[in-house]
Amino acid sequence: MADAIWVLSGWVGGTAAAGLLCAAMARGRVRWLWLATALLLMVAYDVLLTRGYGRIPLDFGPSDWNWEGKTLAVLLSLAVAAWLGFRRSGVTLRQYRTGWPGALALSAVLVAVYLGLALYFPTEPADADTLAFQLTMPGLDEELFYRGVLLVMLNEAFGRPLSVLGAPMGWGALVSSFAFGLTHALGYGDGGFSVDATALALTGLPALLLVWIREKTGSVVLPILLHNFGNSIYHLV
Repeated sequence: MADAIWVLSGWVGGTAAAGLLCAAMARGRVRWLWLATALLLMVAYDVLLTRGYGRIPLDFGPSDWNWEGKTLAVLLSLAVAAWLGFRRSGVTLRQYRTGWPGALALSAVLVAVYLGLALYFPTEPADADTLAFQLTMPGLDEELFYRGVLLVMLNEAFGRPLSVLGAPMGWGALVSSFAFGLTHALGYGDGGFSVDATALALTGLPALLLVWIREKTGSVVLPILLHNFGNSIYHLV
């Protein structure tokens, strides 16, 4: 448990440092309470995702995957989305019609990249539990959180002053994508932190593209589908 707390502190601390760097770039035009709330949300998310670091007695049955923690994390994101507003958080089936052409074009590119990587790096066929998990939980959990409620809070903190190919974006897009990459790249052991730069780039950069799709369409639906496709295609080809 101690190592998990250190990883949490590194994850939140690293994201806070990125936020402070962005605040400096924005010349202090930041709503600090929203930034602090986003960091506290990250703590709550990690606690539930890990089932209170193993202390929450929730068990869905034998599985190699964290169905329980992911479910708790999804419920947290939905509760926060209800507070912020589901539409505002992207938790909606409604899409911005003007955003569909660009979003679909980028989605097609990502699908082709995921498929190509899966064909180039084949894996063993997955069992039913693995396939069911990868087809559902990663996208539901992580998109609702990173491209949903966390992004809303960071956008409130930094604003969205830029239009990137028609999508309103700001420093929050970078901070949320960095947080997503860091959670996949950060480790702690033997009294020190480690960061896998390759993992950080291979998760953080696609996360930024998913932010663009989410902002372009006003919904996390496409990011969820793309995320789950990217996770499961390796087990399907």
